[in-house]
Amino acid sequence: MRAGADGRQTVLIAPDSFKGSLSSVAVAQALADGWRAARPGDEILLCPLADGGEGTLQAIAAAGGWSWQMATVRDPLGRDIEARWLRSDDGRWAALEMAAASGLSRLTTDERDPVAASSVGTGDLIRAALDAGVTSIVLGIGGSATTDGGAGLLRGLGAATDRDAATADLAGLDPRLAGVDLQVACDVSNPLLGPTGAAAVYGPQKGATLALVADLDARLGAFADALDARGGRSERETPGAGAAGGVGYALLSIQDRLRSFALRPGIDLVMDATDFDARLARADLAITGEGRIDAQTGFGKTALGVARRAQAAGVPCIAVGGGVEVDGIAALAAVGAIAVPVVERPQTVEAAMAAGVDPIVRCGERLARVAAMWR
Repeated sequence: MRAGADGRQTVLIAPDSFKGSLSSVAVAQALADGWRAARPGDEILLCPLADGGEGTLQAIAAAGGWSWQMATVRDPLGRDIEARWLRSDDGRWAALEMAAASGLSRLTTDERDPVAASSVGTGDLIRAALDAGVTSIVLGIGGSATTDGGAGLLRGLGAATDRDAATADLAGLDPRLAGVDLQVACDVSNPLLGPTGAAAVYGPQKGATLALVADLDARLGAFADALDARGGRSERETPGAGAAGGVGYALLSIQDRLRSFALRPGIDLVMDATDFDARLARADLAITGEGRIDAQTGFGKTALGVARRAQAAGVPCIAVGGGVEVDGIAALAAVGAIAVPVVERPQTVEAAMAAGVDPIVRCGERLARVAAMWR
């Protein structure tokens, strides 16, 4: 572990949120508070992260250089709501969350309706950014309530599209899209249709019964036939087309209307937006973390993304987890990182989540005391 001639270290703290419990900003601050209790002379660099779902905007805002904006958009059931988004201080960039407009969290459990729910509010949100003059957009599409194939989003941008009527006229799409670079945070590789598609895999969590899944898949197929015919592309099998109930497919289908377009892993987009690499270059140690370090960690979650970049930069990396399992330990070990649990005694997940920041503070202090042994 590198350190200065006086033994002081620069520590980069870059966790994800502990889902359902603490934001990434709160986790990063708690680890920093614990570290400072043991090693007050070290420099701490805070870089809270996210993977493109809810919490992404808070993580980007914490890096500085952004200001909060408000837009009136339509929620998944068409009601007017206020949604937050971020604009860079130079006015060129916008960071948007689909969840802010079209998210499952916008609905009560009783309101979930995968047939009626529309992504139109996400189109409203993009249009609000265009109205503000931005030319580069980062869009996180996690946490959606919709399975409309992105028909609503396209309608919010001026197209005449309807999943249920299988219509897709793109003539009215906002012409300002031609001057926009759009990067979409997408962490799934599902196609639009079939047993691994948007309806089959994600429909049930949005309220779809088994019978309704088949109906939704058929509706998406008919809409895709229409959009492919009018848009001149065939993207239904492209990895990521099934993301966010088919929003990935809709955006892939209109990519020729944009100045540039890319689907990218959410953690990579957020690290770029928070200037992660520049902070990592100054660090002697990187600390990341997430609520659970398990088999899913190996599929590109935040802890693995940080560990990979730390390994490439030659910086030691520790990942803390509310819960740590063998598969997660192995996934991180493969890229040179060590997984450390936050929990201090056997307890239920509910009890761990209810404990708040205190165990994370104590974990940060323990890590700092271990680091002091190699001073």
